[in-house]
Amino acid sequence: MPGESDEARIEALRGGKVLQIMRALLIEDDQGIRKSVSHGLRESGFVVDTAADGTQGMTLATSEPYDVMILDLMLPGRDGFSLLKDLRSRGSKTPVICLTARDAVEDRIRGLDLGADDYMAKPFSFAELLARIRALLRRGSSLAHNPIVVGDLSIDVLARQVHRQEQRIELSAREFALLDYLARNAGQVLSRSMILERVWNMTHDPLTNVVDVHINRLRKKVDHGFAKPLIHTIRGVGYVLRES
Repeated sequence: MPGESDEARIEALRGGKVLQIMRALLIEDDQGIRKSVSHGLRESGFVVDTAADGTQGMTLATSEPYDVMILDLMLPGRDGFSLLKDLRSRGSKTPVICLTARDAVEDRIRGLDLGADDYMAKPFSFAELLARIRALLRRGSSLAHNPIVVGDLSIDVLARQVHRQEQRIELSAREFALLDYLARNAGQVLSRSMILERVWNMTHDPLTNVVDVHINRLRKKVDHGFAKPLIHTIRGVGYVLRES
């Protein structure tokens, strides 16, 4: 089937790694670090936006929701200290890890006092950075509303379990990521392009029907046998998870 071949192609591009989808913002002016860290995060299942200076970074940070931010403190345009202070004054609770070539104690203290959640001095190990990001996400606000409940559907993000009317629903990792994205945006219509970007970390391909294939599979598990469907098609637009 065309959908299966598309899925195989996407899995090959992603290296077969299927993780819970998280959104990260990387603000770093060093092109080499920006490229290597963003690549590593994408390989680890994140959707990543990047900025090369503080001004662009602030624009992104205030216009999109992110699960974690990796922030270089020494930036052109505006430095990371002022950016962090501004974000926290606006009430942003996004976990922030600061990156900097500066390793002086006073700089670390200043960053933490301004609201940073963690601090790493360059050069650093990407494996350690990823471990620290995961630690922040485990205890951070991005999973605070756990489980996610929509009608009689309950999604335990931490345990990766789904129940409807106390009946356990077994999902593949990809199906869980898709349902998780729909549930986090319950009531909001999501286009195929949005779903493809967030769940498959790919830009829109008009020739693929992989989203429709997986929505149909998810429907059979989440809606089949229950009185009220939760997954709805909005013709010409996309899909939405909501009570009827």
